[in-house]
Amino acid sequence: EETLPCILMNNVQQLRVQLEKMFEAMGGKELDSEASDSLKDLQVKLNNVLDDLSDVFGVSFQPRLDECVKQMGYILSQVKGTGNVPATARNSVAQDADNVLGPLMDFLDGNLTLFAKVCEKTVLKRVLKELWKIVVNTIERTIVLPPLTDQSDHMVREEAKSLTPKQCAIMDLALDTIKQYFHAGGNGLKKTFLEKSPDLQSLRYALSLYTQTTDTLIKTFVQSQTAQGSGVDDPVGEVSIQIDLFTHPGTGEHKVTVKVVAANDLKWQTSGMFRPFVEVTMIGPHLSDKKRKFTTKSKSNNWAPKYNETFHFILGNEDGPDSYELQVCVKDYCFAREDRIIGIALMQLRDIADKGSCACWCPLGRRIHMDETGLTVLRILSQRTNDEVAKEFVKLKSESRSAEEGS
Repeated sequence: EETLPCILMNNVQQLRVQLEKMFEAMGGKELDSEASDSLKDLQVKLNNVLDDLSDVFGVSFQPRLDECVKQMGYILSQVKGTGNVPATARNSVAQDADNVLGPLMDFLDGNLTLFAKVCEKTVLKRVLKELWKIVVNTIERTIVLPPLTDQSDHMVREEAKSLTPKQCAIMDLALDTIKQYFHAGGNGLKKTFLEKSPDLQSLRYALSLYTQTTDTLIKTFVQSQTAQGSGVDDPVGEVSIQIDLFTHPGTGEHKVTVKVVAANDLKWQTSGMFRPFVEVTMIGPHLSDKKRKFTTKSKSNNWAPKYNETFHFILGNEDGPDSYELQVCVKDYCFAREDRIIGIALMQLRDIADKGSCACWCPLGRRIHMDETGLTVLRILSQRTNDEVAKEFVKLKSESRSAEEGS
């Protein structure tokens, strides 16, 4: 059944070649502009049809690739040994990489041999590009960065434990092998295309983050995610905060004093008692042994509550203020069940490092915004289930405004 789509794509490609020849025979560049335009238009249409066909053809392999990559993940999860790989053990890593690649190579061997035989060269390149993309993305999605909230398939979550440095080394080697395979000694895709493909770069970046400590990952997150609190078009309230930053001249230790003054214009409907309070959390490296979270007292049935409570955070001296941020969350206190989240604001200490202090009203948004890098860090940390700091960080960054009653 695989030969049929190949023949169909070959035929469309033949049409393109014939059209090109006809264009030349009719005078090529000398051709009258109207005729030339309609031929070019046809050429674009055929090109689009070919794109669509190779796309559909590529996607048709997804279920089988999912199965292969799931098996790869299982074989990888059986690899024992956690530490970094000594030079003497490189051979065992190569052997492990071959074992892990087994299911994928069986699939590719059969299919790519067939494509090489049946497909015309231009068509082959298109099919290879689609397959390459799907293979790399499936590995990323299944083995390296499984989705954050896929509790439905317990089996997948079990295999998707955090990768050890050894398993990362195996995956690195496996990716090289897959790359060479698609290059096919020059008969397949160009080396530069494979190396520069954003899909591969994204996967490599994720693997490089894997071996980093929780502190380093949180620092990467704080320094790269500069728009977390942005884009609050319809704020759900605002909170007045005063921050003062002190650095000890002798030890270089940073202290942060945070005064929660008040909240205002809180948008929240509830039939029961409304008891808003403010939770302030410091996020950054080297805080595992320090107090990271403070909460104000709650105020009853007040949509513009005054708090005037002051808290002190100690940051240590390992990193500068640009590695830290303050997440402020207004919640509705609920006895005997989880507190409801009304809104979230975020302040990065780098923004006040120069002045040393700031007092402002921060708009409350519904959730934290992050880009691909932020999501990658979150996914990696979400797999560190024995690490309290990682668990708390993932919860903070995944939280969003609760549903109101009657909405």
